[in-house]
Amino acid sequence: MKCRICGSEGAHRAYVAKEMMLGLRDEHPYFQCADCGCLQIASIPGNLGDYYPDNYYSYSGVGNSGSALKQKLLRMRDTWAATGHCQLGRIMHFLSPNAKLASLRPAGINPTSRILDVGCGAGHLLHSLREIGFQHLLGIDPFNRADISYPNGLHIEKRDIFSETGQWDLVMFHHSFEHLPEQQANLQQAFRILAPGGMALVRVPTVSSWAWQEYGVNWVQLDAPRHLFLHSLNSMQALAAQTGFQLEQVVYDSFALQFWGSKQYEQDIPLRDPRSWAESPQNALFTAKEIRAFEQRSRELNAINQGDQAAFYLRKPT
Repeated sequence: MKCRICGSEGAHRAYVAKEMMLGLRDEHPYFQCADCGCLQIASIPGNLGDYYPDNYYSYSGVGNSGSALKQKLLRMRDTWAATGHCQLGRIMHFLSPNAKLASLRPAGINPTSRILDVGCGAGHLLHSLREIGFQHLLGIDPFNRADISYPNGLHIEKRDIFSETGQWDLVMFHHSFEHLPEQQANLQQAFRILAPGGMALVRVPTVSSWAWQEYGVNWVQLDAPRHLFLHSLNSMQALAAQTGFQLEQVVYDSFALQFWGSKQYEQDIPLRDPRSWAESPQNALFTAKEIRAFEQRSRELNAINQGDQAAFYLRKPT
C-alpha cells in the first residue's frame, strides 16, 4: 500500500478494526505508514454514508435551555474560553469548561474575525460564538440534510469547502478532517481562502498518543470506518509543509473517553450500547469516581503531549 500522505511504499503495518460506535462490528483494514506514522484506512467503503445515521452526534440541533441568568453566565464562560476576556467567565469555565471554544484562543480571534467552520454539523460551536457577539461566521457541511438558519443570525450551509470563494481569518476543522478522503486537497483549499497570516485549526485524534499504543484497534477514536486518517505528529507536519502552511503550535486536549470508550471496546461494548457510559452511566462498567480519575489521567497525558487528540495550528505565511 502507498501512503496517501507522504507517498511511502515501505513495509507498513496492517490492522483490522471493527465498527464499534453503532455496534455493527463489520471489519475494515487499516495500515500505519512506516515513515510518517499516519494510520489510514486501506480502502474507503463505497457505502460510507451508511455509517452516519440520522442520530449521529454532530447532527443534533442547537437550543438555548435554562433561565436567562444561566444563559448570561454561559455567555461569560464562552467569552473567556474563546478570547481570554471576562474574569467572571474564567471562574465559570473552571467549573464547567468548554474545551472546544477554548481551542480557539491560540488563534487570537476577536468578534471581528472572519471564521469558517468546515464539517460543522449543526453548528454548535459557531452558535456559541454568535451568542457572544461574533458576527462574521459561516458553517458548511455537505452531509447535513439542508441549510440551517438560526434565530440569532447564524447560517449553516449544505456544501463543502471547495465551493467557498470568500476570504477568512480562521478556517476550522473540529474533528471533521479525519473524515475527509482528500486530505491535501482540503487543506490546500483552506490555504487558498485564508487571508495572509490567517490560520487553519485542525483538531483530530492522533496516533502520537498513549491510547493508541495501549489499546491498538480497540482505541475508541480509531472509529472505523468513519475515521479515514489518524494522523501522527510527523504526518501532520508533512501535510502542513505540502500545502504551504507553517505548523505553529500543537495542543493536546484529550479527555476521559480515551479510557472508558476503549475499555468498553475491549469488552465488546459499543459506544451506543445500553451498557455504555455514554448511554446509561448507571449500567456502565465504571463508577463516577473512576471517570473522574480518567479525566485527571487525561490532563496528565495532555501535559506530556501524549493525549489521544490534539489541535494543530497551521499558519498561512504573510
